[in-house]
Amino acid sequence: MKVTVWNENIHEKEIPLVTELYPGGLHGYLAGFLKEEDVEVRTATLDESECGLTDEILKDTDVVIWWGHAGHHLVPDEIVEMVHGYVLRGMGLVVLHSGHHSKLFRKLMGTTCNLKWRDDARERVWTIKPNHPIAAGIPETFVLDCEEMYGEPFDVPEPQETIFMSWFNGGEVFRSGFTNVRGNGRIFYFQPGHETNRSFQNPYVQRIIKNAVRWACPVRKNLAIECPHAPALEGE
Repeated sequence: MKVTVWNENIHEKEIPLVTELYPGGLHGYLAGFLKEEDVEVRTATLDESECGLTDEILKDTDVVIWWGHAGHHLVPDEIVEMVHGYVLRGMGLVVLHSGHHSKLFRKLMGTTCNLKWRDDARERVWTIKPNHPIAAGIPETFVLDCEEMYGEPFDVPEPQETIFMSWFNGGEVFRSGFTNVRGNGRIFYFQPGHETNRSFQNPYVQRIIKNAVRWACPVRKNLAIECPHAPALEGE
C-alpha cells in the first residue's frame, strides 16, 4: 500500500509551536506513525512543484491524506481536478480537520462544507459504529482535552456511514468521522487535528487514521469512468 501525505506546510513556517509539537511538520509527523504500519509513505506540500502531486506520483498512490487550512485558495484548480479524477477512478482519500474547506473536498461533496467553529474546546469522541473497520481498536469513547470545536450543522451530503460523533464542552455535537464514496473512490473525513493542539499525538487518533488508510485503499485503482455504447452479450 502506497500513501501520499499532503500538507500545505504554511503554519510550520509561521508558528513555532507547530513544529515543536510535530517535528518535520504535520506531514512528516503523520508519515512517521503511518510507517509503523509497514506501508510505503511519501509526503507532498504546497511549495513543491505541482504541489508535490504530479500525475506520476498519483498513479503510484493508493491513498492520499489531505491536511490544509490557510492555503486552500493557493492550490491550483488543475491540481484539484487531477486529484479529483484519481479519486473517482478508485484512489482513496482521507481528509483531516480543516481540510473540510479544501477545494478538493468541496468539489467531491458538492456543498459548501461550512460548519461552526471555536478554538480551545474539550472534545469527547464517541464511537457510534464500533463494528466498522475504521473503529477497530477504538474504545466506546475517548477525550481530547484541547481541540478546535467543529459544530453542526455541517453542510455535507448525508454520509454513507457515520462512525464517530463528538460532543464539546460548549454543548455542540459534530459528525466527526464519516465515510462517503465518489465514483470508485472511498473517502473518510476525520475532524481532530488542529495544528497547535496535540491531537495527532493521541494513540486513538493515530489508530483511526491508520485504520482509515487501510479501509480507503482500493482493491483496484485507475478504473476508467466511461459512458460507452455496449453491444448485447446475449441474444434475446
